[in-house]
Amino acid sequence: MYPLRTKGFTLIELLVVISIIGVLSSTVLASLSTARAKALDTRRLSDLTSIRTALELYYTNNNSYPSSAAWRSECATWGSYTNDQVIPGLTPTNISKFPSDPQMNKAGSTCCYLYRSTGADYKVMAYNCPTSPMCQANTPPGTGGFRDPVYDKTCSIYTPGGSGL
Repeated sequence: MYPLRTKGFTLIELLVVISIIGVLSSTVLASLSTARAKALDTRRLSDLTSIRTALELYYTNNNSYPSSAAWRSECATWGSYTNDQVIPGLTPTNISKFPSDPQMNKAGSTCCYLYRSTGADYKVMAYNCPTSPMCQANTPPGTGGFRDPVYDKTCSIYTPGGSGL
């Protein structure tokens, strides 16, 4: 007769430990996804703020904002402009390089920065970013400072008269 072994873990103990590790890891991954979305929104806000600063510098030097009759963007739906031509005359004098949304899809026209101006007022927006919590329609205006009250699912920075552009 062989003696019973008392060392080691039973199959049930191993399954319990593995299931606990699985639950914990799924919780951590879910919170990382939320943190990633917030980080992208922070980058969008930073980009829009940088563009606003460059536009105000342009206005100081030229007494008007760069005019555009229609929306302009790097994305296909709004002209497929090159990075330095989205806002004509802004780069490289007032901003070294026009920023692009970190999730931009030029061909699909998602997560695009759009620009429009009358010369006296302007609006710059991050348009059609479905993964952006701050830009969704169910986010109250004013939350985080850049949800657009006019356009659904956009984040914008604009001059007082540019809100309706």
